[in-house]
Amino acid sequence: MTHRLKQLLDVLCSALAASALFSIMVLTLIDVSGRKLISTSVPGSLELTELLMVVVIFAGLPLVSLRGEHVVFDSLDPLLPRGLRRVQHAVVDLLCALALAGVAWLMWVKAGQMTEYGDTTSQLKIAQGPFVYLMSALCGLTALVHLLLLAAPATHHHIGVEET
Repeated sequence: MTHRLKQLLDVLCSALAASALFSIMVLTLIDVSGRKLISTSVPGSLELTELLMVVVIFAGLPLVSLRGEHVVFDSLDPLLPRGLRRVQHAVVDLLCALALAGVAWLMWVKAGQMTEYGDTTSQLKIAQGPFVYLMSALCGLTALVHLLLLAAPATHHHIGVEET
């Protein structure tokens, strides 16, 4: 994967996740302060927090894949020959890409249905479809990251692969 593409993915996804997380912090500060000081909370703060958490979690997926920070069971890796480990990592990246692409497609279809039906949050009436479209796009982006890792593995993902 090119260094420039890695940087672009890192900056965009990090900025999206950081903005959403910062918004959650500000919202929580205002909500708690309002409850303590003037006995009133921010209307719909729970809904807003839930939607922003969706953004934080799904914007983090491409970053986790790009950086190789998934939970990994590698107890048997020292017993496998280097070539077999490389094949294993390639198969795992391919399976992850296929699974994430499938999830992205299903979410895209669901987002279309939600938009068509006009699904909104219960209190603030915020449209839910755009958030599910975003989730789908970020899952698709994560699938692309795994395909790119399949084509150009990085050292921190695959033992024995030299960084170019």
